[in-house]
Amino acid sequence: MATFELYRRSTIGMCLTETLDEMVSTGTLSPEFAIQVLVQFDKSMTEALESQVKSKVNISGHLHTYRFCDNVWTFILQNAVFKNENSQENIGRVKIVACDSKLLSQ
Repeated sequence: MATFELYRRSTIGMCLTETLDEMVSTGTLSPEFAIQVLVQFDKSMTEALESQVKSKVNISGHLHTYRFCDNVWTFILQNAVFKNENSQENIGRVKIVACDSKLLSQ
């Protein structure tokens, strides 16, 4: 199974994608190399989150929508509350995408 493209819609992922697209269009990079960079980006983000994030967060709210497709869960919460040991954040609407990280190494 190919690496999930989880982090490409983050701000840093979109900036990386735009930069790579520009470099491919100007001939600085080959399309194949740009794809390899994006795949490595996804793997690096996964490894960093697994090894460096130590805090836990409790999430509550109204579950508006949920779906499971291709081993990926998608949840849409309304009036979500994120709590950790130090703070609490209220968010009107949040989309959570989750998958089994073991599938990334296959």
